[in-house]
Amino acid sequence: MSMNNLGIVKRNIQRADPEAVTQLARFGSATVHEAMGRVGLMQPYMRPIYPGARLCGTAVTVLLHPGDNWMMHVAAEQIRPGDLVVAAVSAPCTDGFFGDLLATSFRAQGAGGLIIDAGVRDVKDLTEMGFPVWSKAISAKGTIKATLGSVNIPVVCAGALVNPGDVVLADDDGVVVVPAAIAQQAADAAQAREDNEAAKREKLASGVLGLDMYNMRGPLEKAGLKYID
Repeated sequence: MSMNNLGIVKRNIQRADPEAVTQLARFGSATVHEAMGRVGLMQPYMRPIYPGARLCGTAVTVLLHPGDNWMMHVAAEQIRPGDLVVAAVSAPCTDGFFGDLLATSFRAQGAGGLIIDAGVRDVKDLTEMGFPVWSKAISAKGTIKATLGSVNIPVVCAGALVNPGDVVLADDDGVVVVPAAIAQQAADAAQAREDNEAAKREKLASGVLGLDMYNMRGPLEKAGLKYID
C-alpha cells in the first residue's frame, strides 16, 4: 500500500451497470463464485452478523487503520443508493469499528450494508434494523478518530481485491467480488449455471443417483472400488 494512497477521497467512481447488479442479486455467492471461474471470494472467516442476511450492491471502499474509524464517517458522504461499504484495515484488527449510529447514517445515504475485515458491535440493534453486516469479528471494543485513511481506492478485503464500483454479493455462504467490467458476463454465466443445476436437481429429486447422473460407476471401478455383500 503506497503512502500516496493515504488521505485521499475519490468522489467520482465508475459503478457497475445497475441492470447487471440487479441480475446478480438473484444468485447466491457460491453460484456467482463458480460461474466466474472460482475467483473473487473473500476468506471464509467473513460471516454475516445474523443468519439469512443477503446483500448485493456496488462498492464504496474504505481503508481504515487499526483501532480508528474516522474514515467511516468520511465514507458515509460518498455513499449513493445501491452502494454498500467495503472496509479494509491496514493491519489485522478486530475492534468494533461500526455500530448502530453509523448504520443509521449509512442507511440514510442509501447504503445496503457493510463488509468489514474487522469487528462490529451493537449486533442486536443492527439485527433489529435489518442492516446486514459481514465481519471478521464481533467486538464491544471501541475505536478512536485520529488517523487518515482513504475512501474509494482499491483495497484488499479478507483476501479479495475490491475496486470502487465493483459488485459485491454476500449471503450465508460468503462474500464474492465481481469486477465492474465483467458484471454482465458474470450474471449471464450465473444464469446458465443455475439453469443447468435446476435440471440436475430435478433428476436427483426423482431418485436418480449422482453415481449414474455423472457416470461415476466406470471410473470408480477403474479406481478399484469393490462392493462387498
